[in-house]
Amino acid sequence: MDESIKYAEWVQPWFAPPAWVFGPVWSVLYLIIAISFGFVFYKVWKGEIPKIVALPFAVNLLANFSFTPVQFGLQNLPLASVIILVVLGSLLWAMCAIKPYAKWVMFAQIPYLVWVSFATILQLSITYLNW
Repeated sequence: MDESIKYAEWVQPWFAPPAWVFGPVWSVLYLIIAISFGFVFYKVWKGEIPKIVALPFAVNLLANFSFTPVQFGLQNLPLASVIILVVLGSLLWAMCAIKPYAKWVMFAQIPYLVWVSFATILQLSITYLNW
């Protein structure tokens, strides 16, 4: 069963977008993430940014990449809710951590922050409605 079918089977809040919206949005966001996070990891590797600055970016990537298998593979809505909160929290942390070193990276995360904020509300709502 594919992800869009699983998504459609859950009780949805009134503001839930159709499943086809997620692919294009994440395609753009993953491009932004690849460029900006890649810059951070490169600068850390070169010793131009302290290693600790990379920590929230690494946490964010791990949480982000674990969300889909938990949400759709395991279909564990409560755990997916915890993970999306970690994605949101680590993104805010990353934005604060990088600000003194590369403000453009912080500003580049704004579309990601907007989407993850929406996705967090959506995930918590879906979890609540399907508990």
